[in-house]
Amino acid sequence: MKKTIQTALVHSDYRPPAGFDAFPPGVHRASTVLFENVAAMRSGQWKDKSAYTYGLHGTPTTFTLEARLAAIEGGSHCLLAPSGLSAIAMVNFALLKSGDDVLLPENVYNPNRELGRWLSEDFGVSARFYDPMLGAGIAALIQPNTRLVWAEAPGSVSMEVPDLPAICAAAHARGVPVALDNTWSAGLALRGFDVGADIVMHALTKYQSGGADLLMGAVITREGALNERLAQAHMRLGLGVGADDAYLVLRGLPSMKLRFEAHDAAARQVAAWLGARPEIAKVLHPAFPDCPGHAHWQRDFQGAGGLFSVLFDPRYTEQQTDRFVDALRLFGLGYSWGGPNSLVMPYRIRALRSRWDDAGVLVRFNVGLEDPADLIADIEQALARL
Repeated sequence: MKKTIQTALVHSDYRPPAGFDAFPPGVHRASTVLFENVAAMRSGQWKDKSAYTYGLHGTPTTFTLEARLAAIEGGSHCLLAPSGLSAIAMVNFALLKSGDDVLLPENVYNPNRELGRWLSEDFGVSARFYDPMLGAGIAALIQPNTRLVWAEAPGSVSMEVPDLPAICAAAHARGVPVALDNTWSAGLALRGFDVGADIVMHALTKYQSGGADLLMGAVITREGALNERLAQAHMRLGLGVGADDAYLVLRGLPSMKLRFEAHDAAARQVAAWLGARPEIAKVLHPAFPDCPGHAHWQRDFQGAGGLFSVLFDPRYTEQQTDRFVDALRLFGLGYSWGGPNSLVMPYRIRALRSRWDDAGVLVRFNVGLEDPADLIADIEQALARL
């Protein structure tokens, strides 16, 4: 049909030839998805991802990312969310309702802790916290109304490594699913399903992205019925992600294992150096004997990544350790980790835990992709400021 210039600017008859292929996946941006006809519109189902229905439910770009993330963990289904915390919220709102109970480890990612408190205060869901080193003893805490157990390996600040197979076995004996925050391992050092988890959650903000330039989360499962419950919550909460961010994660995946191993090697070198310093009382790195749950890490994990913490000798005050942190030049002061730049963060750990017996200020390090010798030199000059 004949078109005016204005209409031709909106409607073009040109269609590129089919058959184009390249290593990078295409970036498909869309809110509205076009249907071939009414029958296709009415038969399309967003739940099973066999058709495209609306941009919120996915495009070829997001479907490709979901499939690749599921494959890394050995899962069957994956749902993307705008952040790691929104992925956690998706799990909670999919599986919990008023009158239910959820168990979370004391060393859980603090926004997950705050979400648990919110569920308790405003939604009638009992959120209780357990000792992360409880292992099979968690069975004594499971109540008839317990519907979900969260685990995190290791804790993202205090770094304890739980006995995941024992926790999962105890929960499954009572018919309770386990959701594992596996962000620290990225599915590389540990595959969550191998130790018994039913749901594996990741903050893709970290190693999967690798660029420290986006926020995204993922929830991975193996069982279809469980994925359907999660997908319903995903839809009702409107947890869509943009195609450009999904592409950035896809672009980072081929190099993720190489980057993860580089972070791991450098972090162990820096941690070992710190462990020999008189200013440091304890190195909380899962690959080091001082770390609670080190034996669990040796049994279950195949790597460690770049994140660990240290406890300063109790003779140093918070004012002194703050001065140390401020004196660092190569370590940025900021939350998150997994990107190319090293980070540092001091924590008031007693404010995060109902019980904490160790003395000394806790400082967490994320070792990036800089030369570890330069990072050690930076720490050394900052220690001189104590």
